[in-house]
Amino acid sequence: MKKLERSQQGQVIAPASIAIKKEAFDNRQETAIYWLGGGAAMINSHGTNLLIDPVLEGFDLPLLIENPLPIEEVGKVDGVLITHIDNDHFSRPTLKDIREQTLSYHAPHYVAEQMQKEGLPGTGHDIYDTFSIGTMKIRLTPACHNWQNGSSKYNFRYWKEEDYCGYWIDTQDGSIWMPGDSKLLHSQLHMPDPDAILFDFADNDWHITLEGAIQLANNYPKADLICIHWGTVDAPEMTPFNGDPEILKERIQTPERLHILAPGEKFVLIKKKDC
Repeated sequence: MKKLERSQQGQVIAPASIAIKKEAFDNRQETAIYWLGGGAAMINSHGTNLLIDPVLEGFDLPLLIENPLPIEEVGKVDGVLITHIDNDHFSRPTLKDIREQTLSYHAPHYVAEQMQKEGLPGTGHDIYDTFSIGTMKIRLTPACHNWQNGSSKYNFRYWKEEDYCGYWIDTQDGSIWMPGDSKLLHSQLHMPDPDAILFDFADNDWHITLEGAIQLANNYPKADLICIHWGTVDAPEMTPFNGDPEILKERIQTPERLHILAPGEKFVLIKKKDC
């Protein structure tokens, strides 16, 4: 593995971005996953396209990378999935600027209500709700990330755990799980075996923590782990953005399944039980 670079402040930086062009949204006989930087991802499964927590513009912190998916390169989007309200996951400017290409928007109920206030047709869901988008079947999974209850800035409401979620996505080529920003939950250790996990390993008490990430990774020893939520936001003092994937490689079973992708790099999903 190529050694990762560090900023002057010691923050690990993701590999240089690979530009995604509109052709990546075309119909191909595979399921491709792209990390978009931060906690965002794109999935193209046989021509059905999802964007999960896309933040393609308007973020309020400086970045360490170039955005791999410019707004003008976004093709047909069959569904946008949002895990929670934080602005590094729910980007109002992005969603407004891709509305002409987007067929549906999905989120927990509170986030869907905020979408509707922005003039976007958000569909709200309960945890464990299941719905389909094209060839993909999608289920909301639990998350615990309601840190706002401890902040006076956000005390205009009580923040419920069900305002936050992950997504389990079944495709023709296997299953993909995005647990979302979350403390490690008991239920997260009793899922079916996923083929790939969009793996947030941030060592932060409102994320999974390093020890929790190791436990989750070793609980699903065959799953490909695509590292997300690291190396892209220039915020060396903020632990949610400062994971070092090289530390994980030393602590997990079958470390070769840990994938340190460049933002915009393509990963082709393979169903493990067919290998």
